Amino acid sequence: MREAILADAEAIATVHVRSWQAAYRGQLPDEYLDGLTVEDRLSQHQWALEHPRQDWRVWVAEEGRRVLGFAVTGPSEDADADPGTAELYAIYLEPGSFGTGVGRRLFAHAVGDVRERGFRTATLWVLESNGQARRFYEVAGWKLDGATTTERIDCLNYPTVRYRTDLG
Repeated sequence: MREAILADAEAIATVHVRSWQAAYRGQLPDEYLDGLTVEDRLSQHQWALEHPRQDWRVWVAEEGRRVLGFAVTGPSEDADADPGTAELYAIYLEPGSFGTGVGRRLFAHAVGDVRERGFRTATLWVLESNGQARRFYEVAGWKLDGATTTERIDCLNYPTVRYRTDLG
């Protein structure tokens, strides 16, 4: 695992689109997923890497020089977040890497990073319908904390639920 650099933006955008198209099939409308493009996501990732937000980190998992996944961490921006709460904003894998352990290692690295930076708890949001991702987080020891929303920007206002873990 390493911190992402600007040169990774296209690979990250590609993983982002391919991951959504595979993982969210049957959960989000096919028309929406089929309309996602690397070009649309590329500018988002380039901008984020050129103008990093304070205390945010973008991590990539690689095999050789090929990016297989990425994760984004930083302080929680939830209105009800206590000071010292981090958030895993995103974790996405190349579909061919699903179930290979790459995601587990990337997840552990991202969580370890926020722990090392002194955060005491961490949260993440996931589509309520995403049983596979929810099992992934639950196996890692994360628990639902009761918060739900339909206001997540990238989820077309579909219900999302929040998971939490103690980093102590």
